[in-house]
Amino acid sequence: MSNVLAVDVIRSKRDGNSLNTEQIQAFIDAATHESWPDYQLSALLMAIWIRGMTAAEVACLTRCMTNSGKRYDWSDIPGPKVDKHSTGGVGDKTSLILAPLVAACGGIVPMMSGRGLGHTGGTLDKLESIPGFRANLTEPELRESLRTVGIGLIGQTGEVAPADKKLYALRDVTGTVESMPLITASILSKKLAEGIDALVMDVKFGRGAFMQKYSDAKALAQLIVNVGIANNLKTEALLTDMNCPLGATVGNSLEVIECIEILKGKVSSPLTDLSMLLAARMLRITGLAVNEEDAVNRLQRVLSNGQALEKLRQTIEKQGGDPRVIDDYSRFPMASKTTFLKAPQSGYVHAIDAWNIGRGTMILGAGRSRAEDQIDHGVGVRLKKQVGDALQAGDDWLEIIHREDSVPRQALDLFQSALEIFSEPPTQVALIKEIIS
Repeated sequence: MSNVLAVDVIRSKRDGNSLNTEQIQAFIDAATHESWPDYQLSALLMAIWIRGMTAAEVACLTRCMTNSGKRYDWSDIPGPKVDKHSTGGVGDKTSLILAPLVAACGGIVPMMSGRGLGHTGGTLDKLESIPGFRANLTEPELRESLRTVGIGLIGQTGEVAPADKKLYALRDVTGTVESMPLITASILSKKLAEGIDALVMDVKFGRGAFMQKYSDAKALAQLIVNVGIANNLKTEALLTDMNCPLGATVGNSLEVIECIEILKGKVSSPLTDLSMLLAARMLRITGLAVNEEDAVNRLQRVLSNGQALEKLRQTIEKQGGDPRVIDDYSRFPMASKTTFLKAPQSGYVHAIDAWNIGRGTMILGAGRSRAEDQIDHGVGVRLKKQVGDALQAGDDWLEIIHREDSVPRQALDLFQSALEIFSEPPTQVALIKEIIS
């Protein structure tokens, strides 16, 4: 039992001092074993939010949080272990595309994902729209999936970074979620526990992102890269635009279907481009490709010959899902009512506000505003137009898939206010703003 007193650690951070290893370890031990009352843990979280932490403090905090629970070891499975993590956004579904691509190129992808909170579903919610799919694999089941398929898509277990689970629950109710040191330690503690060799981060900025300001997103990306490297994890970060929804669909079943279409080679879009680039960085950072051109060529090959699609099929089957969904989309849960929104005037699409689309889709039931809310996998929207497209007054620009006879008024208002049309074409904005390596 540590001799460090909670009040001394709180005072030290309150006064702007750097915490030492012993103090940070005492804090994480207390969160893990609940030996400090919640009010003291919360007080220190608030002091960290206000005063911040140095990169060295965050690296230590991350290491202690990782070691608070189980760390997987996949050293008996041949191949580099690599993952990608996104800070989240509206229509962000790249994991379902890039994991099969990377696995088909020889990578091992143990991906621990989360559930959505705030607008649309997270990666696990999307996967669970596949009938029978299980994300709660036992360790032997996960090991077998990684060994035979190269992919394991699971949720966080109680054994992995238990300190993070306790602290995140407190951050959620104390207004400290946005703290960059705490975000970084939360993300990386779980990724280090996965047993990976390398990580590619997709840090979003814009209207539909957690970090809306580019400067904040860049600061977070740089901190994650520095702390990852300090913990012997090869880490890169891409800064990507999330002012508009990513892809043509928002909603769980709809997004999985869109990913399958991309892996069939039937769709080329910014979503395809971003997925390919993230996958290429994963190949490069692990040494599976010697350069960007080699990585892209390898990925194009496994996409065109169907090997990546087959990896997704095998993953679904290995995790208890119905692999027939790959060829029969009617097996997905899907609401039966549809409503089309029409363009109020002619011109060019300048913006489709990701935040409004995400919030509107959540009201339909595709996301949750509280952790205990149930997801409706069968509702969502299809974007019939993208930024830069020309359209005429009366053209369909959004298809809403819903349960009730009519779309809820609040959702309808959000959707209608998401579209911006002007008479001249917009200036094209790069989806990928910067790469930090």
